[in-house]
This record gives sequence, C-alpha cells and structure tokens, in this order.
Amino acid sequence: MLDPTSVAAISAVLGAVGSGMANEAGKWAWESTGGFVRRIVGREVPAPVAPGERDDVARMVHEQIRANPQLAASWSAFASRVHGGPTPARATQSHLPASIRFFTDRKEAMKQLQREASRRADGRPRLALVHGPDGMGSSTLAVHFGSRPTRLFPDGQIYADLGGGGIGSARDSGTVLRTLLRQLGVRDEEMPPATDRLGEFFRHCVAGRRLLVVLDHAHSAAQVRPFLTSAPGVFTIVVARTPFPGLDAVRVPVGPLTDRDAVRLLTDITGKSTVAAARATLPSLLDRCGGSPYALRAAAERLSAPTLAPHRAVVNGDPVQGAAEDNYQLLTPEAGTLYRLMALRGWPAFDAAAAGRTTGLDPAVTAGLLEDLADRMLLERSRNGSDDGRYHYRPGVRAHAEATAIRVDGIAACSAALARTLLAYTDLAASAAHQALPESWRVPAPSDDRTGQVYEDRGAALDALLTESGNLVEAVRCAEESGDPDTAVHLCRSLWPLQLKAGHHEMLLPALRIGARLVDSRLPGSLDAGALHAQLAHGLTELGRWEEAEAETLAAARAEESAGHKRGHASAVEFLGLLRLRQWRYQEAYESFEGAGDILSTLGAHDEGAADLPRAQALLERHRGRALRGLGRGAEARERLETALRRFRASGDTYNTARTLTDLAETWLDGGDTGAALPLIDEAITTLDGQRAEYHLTHLRRMRERCVAP
Repeated sequence: MLDPTSVAAISAVLGAVGSGMANEAGKWAWESTGGFVRRIVGREVPAPVAPGERDDVARMVHEQIRANPQLAASWSAFASRVHGGPTPARATQSHLPASIRFFTDRKEAMKQLQREASRRADGRPRLALVHGPDGMGSSTLAVHFGSRPTRLFPDGQIYADLGGGGIGSARDSGTVLRTLLRQLGVRDEEMPPATDRLGEFFRHCVAGRRLLVVLDHAHSAAQVRPFLTSAPGVFTIVVARTPFPGLDAVRVPVGPLTDRDAVRLLTDITGKSTVAAARATLPSLLDRCGGSPYALRAAAERLSAPTLAPHRAVVNGDPVQGAAEDNYQLLTPEAGTLYRLMALRGWPAFDAAAAGRTTGLDPAVTAGLLEDLADRMLLERSRNGSDDGRYHYRPGVRAHAEATAIRVDGIAACSAALARTLLAYTDLAASAAHQALPESWRVPAPSDDRTGQVYEDRGAALDALLTESGNLVEAVRCAEESGDPDTAVHLCRSLWPLQLKAGHHEMLLPALRIGARLVDSRLPGSLDAGALHAQLAHGLTELGRWEEAEAETLAAARAEESAGHKRGHASAVEFLGLLRLRQWRYQEAYESFEGAGDILSTLGAHDEGAADLPRAQALLERHRGRALRGLGRGAEARERLETALRRFRASGDTYNTARTLTDLAETWLDGGDTGAALPLIDEAITTLDGQRAEYHLTHLRRMRERCVAP
C-alpha cells in the first residue's frame, strides 16, 4: 500500500484535487489544499499547474512532514477528506449513429476489423484506420461493425465526429473528449476543467473496460492522438478520407463497389423487377455512380422513374456531386432555394427556423422541405439518432450546393442570404441570453423590435443557447469573415450565460478570441472590450490557462476603467482576486478584493450596477474571508464571512448563504473545532434542499462525517 505521506502519494492528491475543479466542491477542495500546503511549508507556494510542478510541491510538503508525526497525521487526514469524488457511471449502451439496412461487399474489411478487435492482448493499442473517399461508406463500415451483436464490447460503443476533412473545420480535442466522457456516463462536473488533463482522465475512465471507440472524419494523427489508449479491452476505429502518416494502425481501405455488388445494392433497395426493367440504362448509371454506395442510393429513385430527365455530366468526375446534381434537378423551386442557400456556411446543425429566416419562407414550410431534402439524401439528419428536426450537409453535397448557389443566385443574393442567417442566430442568441440571465448587466437586452421567442423559464432559454451553441460559434466566425464585426461582438456577449451556467469552455474559446481581437482593433477601451476580455478570462481560468487568463483580466480592467464603467471595473478587479485564489496567491487575492471594494464605494446612485451594490459588497466580504483563510488568519476570516452571511440571509440569497456557511465551517475545521462546524454544515445542507446542488451537498456530507466520526 502506498504511504500517504510519500512524494508520489502527495503528488497524486494534488493532481486529483486539481482535476476536480469543475464543480463548486472541487474549487473548495483546491483552495483548502493551497491553504494547508501554505501552513505546512510555512510560506506561500504557487499553485502547481504541470505534473512537474505538482511533484515539486509534493516534495516540499514531504520534507516538512516526514520528520513530524503530527504534521504527517494532519496531512493524511486532510488528504483523505479532499481526495476522490463521485464515481463515474459505466456505459452499457451504444452511442453509435444508426446503421443502415442494406450493407454490401465489405466482407474483407469486416474481417480485418474483427481480427484487430479480437486478437490476443499484447500491449499494443487495438487500432484501425478505415479510409475511403467521401461517399464510399467508410463511416458506414465503422458504424455497421460496431452495431452488430457482439460480446467484444459489453461496456458499450462510443462515437465522436472530429469535424471534417481539414484543420479549419476540426473540433478541438477538449470538446471531443468531453463528448466521449458524457457517453461514458461522466457528468461535466466530474471532468477535469483543464484540457491538458482530459486525455489522462479519459484513459483512466476506459481502463479496464471492453469498449469500442469510433472517431469519425479524422484528418491527421495529431488530431487523433489525444483519444488513443493502450487499454487491452478498448478497440479504436479511426475513419478518414485518406490514410495519413504517424498513426500505427491496421489500415482498412474502403474502395468502390464492383458492378456486381452495386447491382446487388440497387436490387436490395428497389427490388428485382425494377432493376430488370432498367437493364438498358443500368450500365450508364453504374458508370456514373462510380461504385459509390451513397451515389447508388441517391440514384435508386431514378432507376424506378424512367421518365425523369437524362443525366447531366458527372460534376468534376465526383460521383457524390454527380448524385447531388441529379437529385437537385428533381427539387421544387422552394426546396432548391433552401438547398442552395443553407449551404453557404458549414452550420453544424440547423433547423427549420434558421432555414425560414434565410429563405424568407414560413418555418412550417421549411420543415417539410428539409424532410424532403433529407429523404433525397441531400441533407443528413441529426447524428445523435433523435428526430430533433436538425440537419447538416455531407461535405461533397455541400460543395455542390454552394457552387450551385453562386452560379444560380449570384454573389449579391448569396451575401444577402448569409446576412439573414446571421441575423437569425444573432436575434436568437440575444433573446435567449437575456431570458437565461435577465438580471445580469453583462448580457445586453435585445432591442424592443427584436425580442424573439419567449421561453418558458430560464432553463429553457439556456437550453436553447446550448442547442445552438455550435451554430453560434460558427456565426461568430462567419460575421468576422463577412466584415460584420458588430454582429460578431453581439454574438460573443450573448455567450455569457453558456459560460457561466453550462461550461463548454473549449468550444466557446475560439469565438471569444475572435470577439476580443475585434474589440481591440475597433473598440479599444469600450464597454464591449471590457466585457469580452472578461468573458475570455473566465473561460481561460476554467480551462486552467492561468497566465493567459491573468493577461485578459488585466485587459478587461483597463478597458472598463477607460470606459468609466465602475461596476465592470470592480468586477474585473474582483475576478483577478478570484484567479489569485485559484493560484494560491492569497495575499494578492485579498488586495484585489480590497481594490474592488474601493471602486464600488465610488458608485453613485444612478450609475449602472448601483442596484446590485449590496450583493456585490456581500460577495466581496465572502471573498475576503476566503483569502484570509488561505493566509491562515482564521479569526479574521470568520469575521468577514459572518458579515457576508448576515447580508445574504437578509437578502434571501439562499445559494450564497449556503456557500458562505460552508466557508465558515471550513475555517472551524481548519482548527479542528468540529463542534462549531457541525451546526453550520447542517444549516447549509438544509438551505440547499431542493436546489439540485448535488456536488455541494456531497462535499457537505463528507464534512459532516468528519465532524461526527469517533
């Protein structure tokens, strides 16, 4: 058994606590650890970020406790209290997209995958690279393999779309890892906040499981590497258009179907009589489809409708674009317009409302048109298998639709359509954000003539933002590239409720970087500049990128001060203090909170944020108490926390009342006074009843167990 006072054990505790900061209880544990380390070492110790830094701090602690039995016992008790957390649930289901009914001529490829999946474990990762051009069925092969009844993967099958065929369209590794972890039953609050720890956490979660992982639409070995594991029971299938170097995997090529298998597929879809009746035109159709299963499926309707117009030339020699052109010719004018104009940007998952705003058609009409386009294989339905009315294009079809739009509609009409789509997402974001956080001065209210949909409650508004988050990030990119910086900035400011309430920091980070860059170049020293630098600082802090977060926090403070926005200036200085708490720099944290209080004291009755002043001052008192606790000044910390507690109770703020009660209890436990801590813990538990604060309650119950243990 590992000695809990050894360098390795201490480093493991520091790593585990650092990985748990995605929830409130984890942040408490991290701050508590910093204060405890300071008391043991006898001086301020900067919070470790990298594994090497954790080992350095562990050695400092070890040097102090190895010859001091009392300190060693205190550390062991403390470590047992903060180490660990909720056990992730185990997945026992498939998260693969739906497979297809008719699957033809892939026996050799299936055998290759079966051999790799079932070979004797020998320390090498079980890894296959399935590759083939768009429309050849490489993704279908991987999904079909995983969808068969098998005893190889009793712990489930998980799936992630890596985001396309190029670096510009790829999803970041953090977002993908969180997607996979959610499929494993891990809640967001249990995941490490820092992206660089997610890969290690993922490998820990899959160790000992018998699991299939499908990584679709990969473009490089570097993109795939964070998801790879040598766990003997995990089989990873990477799907790409072309094989790429740097990946030591079994290569499984997926080429065109032979004419014989192409005819078999058409027969399965349309029936023997239809294929027999089309014997005269069948050779040309097979030639046009080029062995592409997608093109053959898309051509099936033409095979059974001999009166349709003759084929045009294959588009660029590409069977996918050729099939898209054939089916495009069958569309009504309204469906054709929708097909062309929604392809002007790679929206991840658009719906009838966005299509209606883009085309000027009623959403009830566009809903039917979208269904028709999906039935004709010109659109793909949601990858999650749910009938949620959301669609996207496959890459080759979108290339055809976009080129057709430029040819048919012209540049001016395409630009106008794209502007309408942007406006639709901007209106949705502004309305939903304001309804999700109506009291927040950080979220501008939409103009009276653009209030948008009214949501049932705050949760519904936040859900709307979450559902559209991928489209909103793409809209920010689109606005910047279209020369519309104001729209990009407005969209970014509407992301604040998502950051505050839902996380998803990796996904939102590119949009926030764009917003901060735009305000620096066009609106330096403005309210927008202060707001966006603050949002970016928040995201970077939650991702553990503290140096970048500090620079953005200081930029926010400068901008807010330049704009004369006292509430925003105080908030930025306060946030710097919170960052210092995260970094275990408690004296600097206290000084920041004092500075924020000085700014708030100059706030006039008519200044923006004046109505929020009592709550802001109470929060600063709580933060001062936290900083003093980290400095080991327990009596002063309790005095500040008790002041904050009185204010929160008076205002009816139950959420912050419970948090402050917890802080107070922690200060008593630091000194070993369980009798003083216990009633505070019990009151906090009662206060949180019915507030869905699972992790906070778990933390409180552990504290209570410590108080009542003999």
